[in-house]
Amino acid sequence: MSITGECFCGDIKYQVNGDLHEVKSCHCSRCRKAFSAQASATALVNPDEFTWLSGAEKLTSYVGGHGFGFQFCSQCGSTLCTVLNGKIFQITLGCLNGDPDLEIGTHIFVGSKAAWEKMPHDVLTYECGPPERS
Repeated sequence: MSITGECFCGDIKYQVNGDLHEVKSCHCSRCRKAFSAQASATALVNPDEFTWLSGAEKLTSYVGGHGFGFQFCSQCGSTLCTVLNGKIFQITLGCLNGDPDLEIGTHIFVGSKAAWEKMPHDVLTYECGPPERS
């Protein structure tokens, strides 16, 4: 099953022919600023399974000195994905079409969440990032 997504104005569309994994929400101050929200909601994607269907020429990128950044629509400003060293590695869940049957599994950097945000009691949270995989 393929998953599709698009920006707010609909000029940029993409498709993922594979599974999304590590669905998470990050509550750090940088994600709050980047997404203009209390947190980000993202899922990892295999870059080889991701395809821009239309509008890729309208993408604008912001990449910091460490190689991590975002790609967003130059027309409407929707943040579509995050990149690391020039490759897409996660997509933002807010731009998905339909119901991809996902659930946020972890909330990270809740130790630096906004003071006005209240976390539900029944979710998996980490004060910082999740523990490293071995």
